[in-house]
Amino acid sequence: MAGYLDQYGAGEERRNRIILRSILAVLTIAFVWTLTWYLLLNHHEEGVVKTFVAALKNKDTQSAYRIWGCTSAKPCSGYEYQKFMRDWGPGPDGPDLAVLGLTDSEECNNAVLLTLEVNANRTEKLWVDRGNDTITFAPFPVCPQQIPYEIMAHRTVGKLRKIFLK
Repeated sequence: MAGYLDQYGAGEERRNRIILRSILAVLTIAFVWTLTWYLLLNHHEEGVVKTFVAALKNKDTQSAYRIWGCTSAKPCSGYEYQKFMRDWGPGPDGPDLAVLGLTDSEECNNAVLLTLEVNANRTEKLWVDRGNDTITFAPFPVCPQQIPYEIMAHRTVGKLRKIFLK
């Protein structure tokens, strides 16, 4: 015959397991959601530059100039189509279609700083404005005014973004 106190505490052990599993599930979901958010944070701006790169690979420099944010009818001040062609058209300093591609992406205030490998000797830092998706050459080699946590996150977890850049 079972004693009065034989089952004492059995319900509490079960409740503790449920609470522990619930906490672990919430923490896992929060971690996965945060990691996914961080990895896809610059996805739209990366897509703009990938479209620019695709136009260059298809040798459609007019479309590439339009994606840059300029048109032949309304050229960008200080960056006319002839200068664009010197930078991005065929030539010794022009893009090598086998090498041309994104290598890094970093959030920087109200824009995204993207690193584009143009050819074996040339790497460009591009600046994509979040507000209007215009591409320009980056005014800084690295993002200014970053807190140490952002630098650490970019140097560690940010390297996982390279999977999405190809």
